[in-house]
This record gives sequence, structure tokens and C-alpha cells, in this order.
Amino acid sequence: MKNVVVTGADGFIGSHLTEALLAEGCHVKALAQYNSFNNWGWLEGIGHPNLEVVTGDVRDPNFCRTLVEGADTVFHLAALIAIPYSYIAPDSYVDTNVKGTLNICQAARAAGTPRLLVTSTSEVYGTAQYVPIDEKHPRQPQSPYSATKIGADAIAKSFYNTFGMNISIVRPFNTYGPRQSARAIIPTIITQIATGVREIKVGDLSPTRDFNYVADTCRGFIAIARCKEAAGEEINIATQREVTMETTLKTIARLMGADVKWTVDPERLRPSGSEVFRLLGSNEKIRRMTGWEPQVSLEEGLQKTIDWITAGDNLKNYKPNIYNR
Repeated sequence: MKNVVVTGADGFIGSHLTEALLAEGCHVKALAQYNSFNNWGWLEGIGHPNLEVVTGDVRDPNFCRTLVEGADTVFHLAALIAIPYSYIAPDSYVDTNVKGTLNICQAARAAGTPRLLVTSTSEVYGTAQYVPIDEKHPRQPQSPYSATKIGADAIAKSFYNTFGMNISIVRPFNTYGPRQSARAIIPTIITQIATGVREIKVGDLSPTRDFNYVADTCRGFIAIARCKEAAGEEINIATQREVTMETTLKTIARLMGADVKWTVDPERLRPSGSEVFRLLGSNEKIRRMTGWEPQVSLEEGLQKTIDWITAGDNLKNYKPNIYNR
């Protein structure tokens, strides 16, 4: 991996992966979504001689062809990810997640790109039918978002089967850490407590999740990219540990020394058939193929996230009083 492209590099996981690849000595062409402000999202402030930031949109196939030129590895992370917003604007999710992935696959094929990693999500599994959830678990589209990611995975797999491309589908379970958007449960809780709120607004606290600290997720991406046997494979990145939302809230409150209560905000509840009640991922495959294993415990990762959000001006990037779909 000398010359790599990261799509979605301006986002939460993408910006951390960009930094990790730079630390590995890669030249990184990092895609930030084009906007008239020329804002690079979380890439702002990341300066490095091997970093080339470009702005554009994966929904445009012509742009995608120029983006991947000269790359030996492409990490495709660009996506619309907020589940509640997918109920309102599903067309935009199809355009970005499905068509955008098709555009990247077409571009990589035309350019003869040696390696392509397409980012999936544990949401494609829906509520667990059995645990731990391995890569053979049935797909259950319980939201428009998860449906588009299932579609994107199928597009990527078809390019492996049809054209023999060196493609892997990387499936992180619930990644958290510094820079995560306020749409997610962990920064939602932290930012409310940090701004003095003592009655925390939440959705359903009964579901369980398999939380990955972002540095572990990035190590998983890089390990899979380097694994020759990973071509054509779908691979989970999971801790194989689960925790309820309620326990997560209580742990954060304890680490922040806050005496809080919580109230269920109906706006934050998913439709009854859309909630994913249990996610516990199997990491047997990634361990066997790459030797990867999680290094950061949940409590350690939560403390790192709390420290970052409450440091300096970082809290100003959030609006705790507004529900971010």
C-alpha cells in the first residue's frame, strides 16, 4: 500500500483511517465531499506531506474514474449512514450507497486497481437470529439504510465474481470514538452530560451493541487490506462482546462523575419493525485470517472519547439540544 485512496475520508472513521495509513507510510488521496465552503470535515487540521485532499462526489462516475487513477489500494467508506434520516430521504441513500459503490467498482475496474475494500455495516444482519453473528448470518433489511448497504455489498461481490477483481467487503460492528457525529448514542450521551444536562434524552435503551473503538476498526481495515486470502471475502470487525444501551449510558455517567436520569424521547425511537435489538459479532474469521484482535476495552475507549469531546473547542462542534437524525 504505497498509493491509496480513501473515500469518505472527511468523516468519522475515514479521517482516523487516513491518519493510520499516513502513519504506515502511505501516500493518501483523501476524498472529502465537495461543498461550496471547501470544508474538509474532520480532515481539517490534519497536515502531512503525504496527504492529498480532493473534493468531489462518489455519485458522479466521471469523477470516480479520475479519483482512483494511480492507486494501488482503494478504501471505499463514503456513504450516508444515519438510519433515522434514511426513513425520510431513502432516494439519497440509494444514490450514494448503491450507485456510489457501483461507480467506485466501475472506476477501479477500468483503472485496473489492484485492491479495493468496500465498507459494509453490521446493520445488514438486522436483529440477531443467532450469536455471535458470523458472516453467514442472513441479511435483514430493517431500514432503508441497511437495505442500501446490502445492495452495495452485493454490487461489490458481483464485481469479484464476474470480473475477478480483488475486492473485500469489510463489515465493522458499532464503531465509536473521537469525532463521531451526534447522531450516535455515545456522543449523544457525552455531549448532553458535558453541557450540564441531568435528564438525558435517549431512544430505546434495551438493544445491545458490539462496540468497536475506532483505532481498532482502522487496524482491522489495514489488516484485511494486507491479507491476500481476503479477496472475495466478507469479514466482520467485531469485539465479540455486547453491552446494552442502558449499561453504556450508566458507564459514561460514572466515568464523567454525573448523577443523571434519562427520559425516552419518542422522536428518537425507530419504527417498531426497524429497531435492531441485538448485535454481537463473531470475530473468528478476521482473527484466523489476519491475527487482528481488539486492543481497546469499552471503558478505556469511552474514557478516550469523553476526554476528546470535552477537550478544548471540540464540544462546540456538537448541538446537544438538537436531535441529529
